[in-house]
Amino acid sequence: MLKFTGKGTAHTCSGVTRRDFLQVGTLGAMGLSLPQYLEAKERGMVDKKNDNRAAIMIFNLGAPSQLDTFDMKPEAPSEIRGPFKPVNTASPDINISEIFPLHARVADKFSLVRSCYHTAAAVHDAGWQMMQTGRLFTGGINTPHIGSVVDYLRGRKTDLPANVVLPETMGRGGGNLPNGQAGGFLGKAHDPFALMADPSKPNFKVPDMLPPQEIGSARLERRRKIRDVVDSTIDHFESTEDAKLLNGNFHSAYRLMTSKEAREAFDLSKEPMKVRERYGMNRFGQCCLLSRRLVEAGVRFVTINTFLTVFNEITWDIHGSKPFTSIEGMKNIVAPMYDQAYSALIEDLYDRGMLDETLVCNVAEFGRTPKVNPAGGRDHWPQCFTCYFAGGGVQGGRVVGSSDPIGGVPADRPVSPGDLAATVYHSLGFDLHTVLPGPAGRPFPLVDVGKQEIRELF
Repeated sequence: MLKFTGKGTAHTCSGVTRRDFLQVGTLGAMGLSLPQYLEAKERGMVDKKNDNRAAIMIFNLGAPSQLDTFDMKPEAPSEIRGPFKPVNTASPDINISEIFPLHARVADKFSLVRSCYHTAAAVHDAGWQMMQTGRLFTGGINTPHIGSVVDYLRGRKTDLPANVVLPETMGRGGGNLPNGQAGGFLGKAHDPFALMADPSKPNFKVPDMLPPQEIGSARLERRRKIRDVVDSTIDHFESTEDAKLLNGNFHSAYRLMTSKEAREAFDLSKEPMKVRERYGMNRFGQCCLLSRRLVEAGVRFVTINTFLTVFNEITWDIHGSKPFTSIEGMKNIVAPMYDQAYSALIEDLYDRGMLDETLVCNVAEFGRTPKVNPAGGRDHWPQCFTCYFAGGGVQGGRVVGSSDPIGGVPADRPVSPGDLAATVYHSLGFDLHTVLPGPAGRPFPLVDVGKQEIRELF
């Protein structure tokens, strides 16, 4: 780390974090990448007419039970179908669980994919990797998050970052694996900007838009010249990768910290209380509202983690025994918050004329076991689950694929994580044959051979 806390004082130690970079006025994890974007446009790898498309990825950390939410089996035995009943929706082709009455109201605007699966181990972080990058990390290769690829190829449109994670990046998943929410082999410059704060708190502030407490506002302006201090005092630092980040992203960080546009985009007090309450005055609800504001202000990709870890809070991870919850607990604790916020986001985007240009995709790391376990919950099950999409060119009210009679495996139209990633890229206007600069400079395909967008959605 390189940190300046006072005149003539410098400290160095191993490792540089984004907050540490802010001590000298920069954010790692943010790059303009305009040359890459212009090159991609020139080569026809970016659809110019879709240049204003944005995406909001809602990651349902913990993994909802497909059988109790979007792929119900009312004719199956009780230990399979669970306690809930299906209800009709605004789409004649979709029925979903009674625990989502507000989803039912907007079902004509989203489409379900009931035949998702993956072949990785049934551990959370393996699924996190696959569902956010399209690949499992193998051979020491960490594939970048979809939002990081968008950042690399298109760059920012305004003073705001191109790629944002709300409210913060994922915590532990139990497998001690990378969670997939990083720039991967594209480098730290394309890590997402993580909010690292709860927007539902009364004193909500964005930490990385505030100057460090020990540096007054008058001195903030002098940050522009801080690299001269680095040059004259720590020569060896200039040869490190961290120094290259410091030099390349200095002005990006300064723009964010001093931009009125950026401050206003993150300022939820600008929203009428009626709107905030419509989303729900909780962390997830306010993150959904903030995602709409950020997209409206020019952010290209927002990831919302419904929860932060499966260990210290009640999530979709409904094993039934403590510290987890049961299927009934999901109904009472998780579903109302989620149902309210998602429906508000879709209706708000639609009412503002933004839904056609904003893809909202809801994904999870896997599904849950077809059979209810003795504790009254369901366990991990990557063999079959449901994801769903709205906006961004997607036609609502459709169902793609189906599962077998117990929701255990795809019965037709199996969809892999690579296909899901291809669907997001397609919505955003990317040529799926685009090649990225992979490890050691080797060409790396945007998606693996054979992976395609889910055409039935569009």
